[in-house]
Amino acid sequence: MPVSHDRRVFLASVLGAAASVAGLSGCAQSSAASTGAGASSAPLADKVPAGTRLKIASFQNQQQLLFELAKLPELPFTVSSWLNIGAGPDVINAFRAKSLDLANNAGIPPIQAHYQGFDAKIVAIDVTRKPNYVFATKPGSDIHTVADFKGRKLAFSQGQAQGVVLLRALKKAGLSYDDVRLVPLTSNQFLTALQSGQVDIAPLGNQQAPAYLQQYGQKGARTVTTDVVDLLNLLWAPVSVLDDRAKAAAVAAYIPQWAKGLVWQYEHPDVWNEEFYVKTQNLSPAQARGISALANKPLFPPRWDEAIAWEQETADLLAEGGFVKEFDVSSLFDHRFESLAAEAVPEEYRK
Repeated sequence: MPVSHDRRVFLASVLGAAASVAGLSGCAQSSAASTGAGASSAPLADKVPAGTRLKIASFQNQQQLLFELAKLPELPFTVSSWLNIGAGPDVINAFRAKSLDLANNAGIPPIQAHYQGFDAKIVAIDVTRKPNYVFATKPGSDIHTVADFKGRKLAFSQGQAQGVVLLRALKKAGLSYDDVRLVPLTSNQFLTALQSGQVDIAPLGNQQAPAYLQQYGQKGARTVTTDVVDLLNLLWAPVSVLDDRAKAAAVAAYIPQWAKGLVWQYEHPDVWNEEFYVKTQNLSPAQARGISALANKPLFPPRWDEAIAWEQETADLLAEGGFVKEFDVSSLFDHRFESLAAEAVPEEYRK
């Protein structure tokens, strides 16, 4: 597809910013990232060595709260810090700074990390079957369907789940990249951009939409729902962490607890609504119930074939738009951990 002048400017701004933040200076051509070299193939240790420590992401402190409420067994290693971090670009920067060892993201951040020359691997997969995002309009908008996105300004985060959901929605509606104006932002800028009219549309998580509509619904803001999903909810870690025998064992011990926690959250929505959404996010009980009603049943595949195929489709979609270069995503998966999540949960949560 020909690249217009506006599109070249857009790509330059996105890639230039990424290079500036991460200090890449050409390492997008890193041979380690392009080949997947460096990932340890050594068998996982049976026990976590004493003294092992991990730094784990916990956006809005959800993970500690979930482990506490679910009364899960104590982890066999020390969590030296829980980082309140969630956005893919922030996670990648934290990985680079060695201030983070393990994170929970969607499928697109590992692709973006690869493109930036940073070597990391996926170690656990939870498949999501229902949409986690809706498209919110700015106040006073006349947009009602994805077809109405044509010619509009759309908030776009190349390195986050919201970005690929937007691209998939455009493709399904038959719109090309040149039919819209993609405004490069990170997800934590979306609400401000909507409120100020900087963009016409932004993808918001199901958790964010109720509060936004409560504030701006009477001013003409609305949401556009689709059946577009972002299939992968995953755990991933830098290869430098996974090459460390002790830390790899700790990651392997963490995965079953992560899976069990998600199952507990799904099975106890009333408790989670009160303890998280109402008490920490200041949502009303009704708003919390609305979010939980949209929650995905956690599904942990014993094999990652579907996940790999989905990740390849996502990478190809980004490459088609000129956002990344084509590559084989199989290099992003560390199969030593493949069955651990599924083995930890009842059969109904295996897929």
